[in-house]
Amino acid sequence: MTATLDLTKDLISRPSVTPEDFGCQQLLADRLSAIGFTIEHLRFGQENNWTDNIWARRGNEGPVFAFAGHTDVVPTGPEENWTSPPFEPVIRDGLLYGRGTADMKGSIAAMVTACERFVAEHPSHDGSIAFLITSDEEGPATGGTIKVIETLEARNEKIDWCLVGEPSSTSKVGDVVKNGRRGSMNGYLTVKGKQGHIAYPHLAENPIHLLTPALTELCSIEWDQGNNDFPPTSFQVSNLNSGTGVTNVIPGIAEVIFNFRYSTEVTHQQLQQWVKKILDNHNFNYDLRWELSGKPFRTANGALVDAVKQAIKSTTGYDTELSTSGGTSDGRFIAPTGAQVVELGPLNATIHQIDECVAVADLDTLSEIYETLLVQLLTK
Repeated sequence: MTATLDLTKDLISRPSVTPEDFGCQQLLADRLSAIGFTIEHLRFGQENNWTDNIWARRGNEGPVFAFAGHTDVVPTGPEENWTSPPFEPVIRDGLLYGRGTADMKGSIAAMVTACERFVAEHPSHDGSIAFLITSDEEGPATGGTIKVIETLEARNEKIDWCLVGEPSSTSKVGDVVKNGRRGSMNGYLTVKGKQGHIAYPHLAENPIHLLTPALTELCSIEWDQGNNDFPPTSFQVSNLNSGTGVTNVIPGIAEVIFNFRYSTEVTHQQLQQWVKKILDNHNFNYDLRWELSGKPFRTANGALVDAVKQAIKSTTGYDTELSTSGGTSDGRFIAPTGAQVVELGPLNATIHQIDECVAVADLDTLSEIYETLLVQLLTK
C-alpha cells in the first residue's frame, strides 16, 4: 500500500456528505502541520449550518502556490446499488472503489503526499505552499472557498498559482488539464396566468400555453459561436413545473428553472437583457430572478500552465490537452483575485455515480505530477 493510497482510503472511510467534513480536514491538518505548515481553521455560516475550511501555509514569502480542493462528497444514492459499501474503500482489479475516490479525495491525498516528499527533499524551498480545503463545494458553495478568498483578500494575502484537484482527466491521468471554465448563470422564471376549470378555458389563462412559444424560442437561439478557448454558450432547462395534480384544473402559474453555461463572447448582463426582451415580446405576466454562479475565466500560457505541461510530460511521457469544458469549480472564486488557476486530477468517468472509482496506479502518478510541479515552480 502506497502512502497516497493509504491516505485516500482513510479519507474515503469518513462519510463526509456535503456539507459535513467528518474529521477529514483535521486529518489533513495533522499531516501538514507535521511538515511545517501553519493551519487556520475557518468556519463560516451559522448554528446547524456551518461550513468548515482550512487554510494551511508553509512559508512567508511569495510566490504562493496553493493546492485547492474539497473534502465533501455528493450523496451516495441507494447504497444497496453499490457493489460494496460506498464508505468502505475496496480494491478490485486495480481500482479503488468508494464515494469520493475521484471527486476528490484521491487528489487531496496525492497533494499531501507530494508535499511530504517535496518538503523532505527541499526543506528550504522558494516561496510558499498553501492548501485551501473546503467542505462546501458540492453544496451551495456559499460558506466555503468564496469565504476563504474573501478572508485572504481582506488581509491582502494573495495566491499566485493555484491547482484545483478536480477530476479533469478523460482517458488517462493528466491527459486533460482545465485552464478555465465557462460562466454559469441560473434563471428562475414564474409565468402568471389565471387558474380555472379546464372545460371553461375562456374564463382562465393557461400559463403553460403562454410560456411554450417563448421557451421554444429561447431553446432555438444561437447565443454565440464560442471561440478558440470556449465552446458556444449553452441554454438548458433543468426544471419545469406547473399544475395542481388533477386533470380538470387549468393552473395559475408555471415555473421554469434554466441555466446558461456561457463563453467569453457574451456577458451575463447581455444574456439577461436578451432573455427579458424575448419574454416581453410574448406579452405575458412573469417574474424572473437571476443567480450568477460564476463568471468565465481562463488562465493563459504562462508560468503555471507551462510548468503543468512539463510536469505531466516528464512524469507520463505524453502531452496534455488544455480545455475549458465541463461544469463549474471553485476555481471561479480564486481566478478573479488575479491568480493563475488550473485543474488537474484523476479520471472523471465515474464521478457522482454508483461505484465511483479511481485506478490505484493513477493516485501515485498524480502525486508524482504534483511533486514535479512543486519542484519546477519553487526551486531554483
